[in-house]
Amino acid sequence: MQDVTDNQRLSPGDTAPDFTLPDADGKDVSLADYRGRKVIVYFYPAASTPGCTKQACDFRDNLAELDGAGIDVIGISPDKPAKLAKFRDAEQLTFPLLSDPDRSVLTAWGAFGEKTMYGKTVTGVIRSTFLVDETGKIEVAQYNVRATGHVAKLRRDLSV
Repeated sequence: MQDVTDNQRLSPGDTAPDFTLPDADGKDVSLADYRGRKVIVYFYPAASTPGCTKQACDFRDNLAELDGAGIDVIGISPDKPAKLAKFRDAEQLTFPLLSDPDRSVLTAWGAFGEKTMYGKTVTGVIRSTFLVDETGKIEVAQYNVRATGHVAKLRRDLSV
């Protein structure tokens, strides 16, 4: 029996939970918009914080190679669109940042729940990265990823 506090985690082969969320400009973006291409969906705790900025800039700096391999990138956090727009503009991010303030998508993907931070158990966003294939299936599911060096490792894992 699963503990009630456990997150429902996704695994390779699972169908990626669909979503439609507003981007930094308030325009709706859906996972279904990416059918036919692979897409990295990554969840991060908060825009404009050091770790999240490093991770977003790593994705930005590797976007050409990922795009060349037929892979798009979407970042999702609980931040409101206005904060995402400020983050995008400050860091010159060129991929969609989506707002999930009620954390329903984060929860559906197992990216919100109990985590250990500085030795304490807290509830929050679990830094997670997924690769969704062309048909909407999870190809890679990684939880508790590090902000630094994660994109390079992901590229190695995907041979991109």
